[in-house]
Amino acid sequence: MNKNLLFRILTFAKPYSRFLPRYLAFVFPGMIFGIFNYLLIIPILEVVFENKELVYDKNAEFSLSDFSYLKNVYYAFVSSIHVRWGAKGTLVIICLSIMIASLLSNLFKYLAQCVLISMRVHVLKKMRTMVFDKVTRFHVAYFNEHKKGDLISTLSNDIGEVQNSIVGSFQALFRDPIMIVGNMVVLFLMSYQLTIFSLIVAPLSAFLIVRLARKLKHDAGIAQKYQAGIMSIIEETISGMRIIKAFNAQKYVREKFESVNENYRKASKRVAKRYEMASPMSEFLGVSVVLCIVYFGGVLVLNGSLGMSSAQFIAYLAFYYNVLVPLKEFSKSFASIQKGMASAQRVFDVLDYQVEILKSEKPVSISEFCDSIEFENVSFRYSEKNSEVLHKVSMKIPKGKMYAVVGHSGAGKSTLVDLIPRFYDITGGELKIDGIDVKDYQPKELISLMGIVSQESILFNDTVFNNIAFGWENATEENVRKAAETANAHEFIVKLEKGYDTHVGDRGNRLSGGQRQRLAIARAIFRNPPILILDEATSALDAESEKLVQDALQKLMQNRTSIVIAHRLSTIRSADHIVVLHEGKIIEQGTHEELMNLGAAYYNLCKLQNFK
Repeated sequence: MNKNLLFRILTFAKPYSRFLPRYLAFVFPGMIFGIFNYLLIIPILEVVFENKELVYDKNAEFSLSDFSYLKNVYYAFVSSIHVRWGAKGTLVIICLSIMIASLLSNLFKYLAQCVLISMRVHVLKKMRTMVFDKVTRFHVAYFNEHKKGDLISTLSNDIGEVQNSIVGSFQALFRDPIMIVGNMVVLFLMSYQLTIFSLIVAPLSAFLIVRLARKLKHDAGIAQKYQAGIMSIIEETISGMRIIKAFNAQKYVREKFESVNENYRKASKRVAKRYEMASPMSEFLGVSVVLCIVYFGGVLVLNGSLGMSSAQFIAYLAFYYNVLVPLKEFSKSFASIQKGMASAQRVFDVLDYQVEILKSEKPVSISEFCDSIEFENVSFRYSEKNSEVLHKVSMKIPKGKMYAVVGHSGAGKSTLVDLIPRFYDITGGELKIDGIDVKDYQPKELISLMGIVSQESILFNDTVFNNIAFGWENATEENVRKAAETANAHEFIVKLEKGYDTHVGDRGNRLSGGQRQRLAIARAIFRNPPILILDEATSALDAESEKLVQDALQKLMQNRTSIVIAHRLSTIRSADHIVVLHEGKIIEQGTHEELMNLGAAYYNLCKLQNFK
């Protein structure tokens, strides 16, 4: 068992004071009443059915550590009942006592289990919250390098497996060891010879269970990887269904899914078989150990060398069986825990991932944009294995100006603007806002200065109102409406089924492309940011939608510092400054007229679009 992983899972139960005292307060009485049940077997066998007189010493000295004294007191009590009520009356009293003891034992067990249930749901809620919180802190590059399906699988399947396999086994981890120790103490007091003999025989069964559990953990890890692959394919298929149908790729997708699904079937079958093997194996090994004790103890009883009557020996076996039941559950839970360790590892892989966009130890506060954005020999690469996407880019964007970035696909335009809000951190040079490195600012305050409208208008499965006021807790209807009016969106919104309370559907699929984009612009306007970043915001629209969106953008850019990535060069003709990127380098910059007069790269781009 990986103790470190298990300990980390248990840390999610902090503070332990919420659970441990209550749990111990219930589990110990439950154990004591459970032991009392089996002690009552002896007088039933010896007094009632064999009609023997229990022998006890009236002058025995008090000692809690001596089983003979405890037995002496117990025999004296039962004998007094037998003298007064006779065999039948004693049978009735003992049966009622067993019934009451059983009721109390199971009541306390139930109450202890309720405490474990509270602990289990607390652990799972805390774990899921921490994983989701960590995911929201990841930098953008993480989601480019990892499959979304893997993250979804971790948040759902892996945490669910941790709940079912590990957290669900808390009873075995906490109660069963106490039950085993308590009953073993009684067994030692009854006969240390038989108990030592059982401890010599038992390790063989434990060895076999451990070997089975190790193989179970290995197979479970493989199964979880295939399950994450299934989630990834499902997510990609649902997101790309339009493309799949457009290219008649249904068969290809189904075959790909079937291949991974078949591998998962085989792996999960192996896991299930080995998991189910744990219980019958532990039961068989437990019965085998009991039979060895029956033979060994029976011979000693028949020879008279054990110091036990046959009734006491049967009671000893009943106690030993009371040890085997939690041992069986413990071995089954041990296998279950190993099965869940693979999922736990995947969860902690997410929690342990080092976030690359770190906050400065002494961050600088910023509430307004005053002067300029400055790139000084800025270089960037996605990883050490990749070549540079940007190479020594230098430019200064004054406050209130509109700067446009143009170039062929892959030139590094989107990467350049993604560096400003720190979606990525530069790998060379300096990027400053108002003369201070962006890494030194409070990340939340830095991003609050910016409004971003991208080519893909991301909307959430919520109302129009909540999409415009996204991230704001106390948004007013008036402010939302004003933002929608400025974005040329109010007119179509009021025609929707429930107006601003209309749900836009998954990723805004109930709206047209132009409508989605205008809502995205309204969302940016609502923030009223001093810096505006437009990443090809109109490139995917038809002519009519583009005109409406372009009008909205013109309103949005008024009195703001704007960085615009343009696909249609006609939309940036009025820009104060145009930067031409090629293979991560600035090859030209100036106004539209200046660049056209050069007759070089920008001129050729305009010529390709029949634009002058």
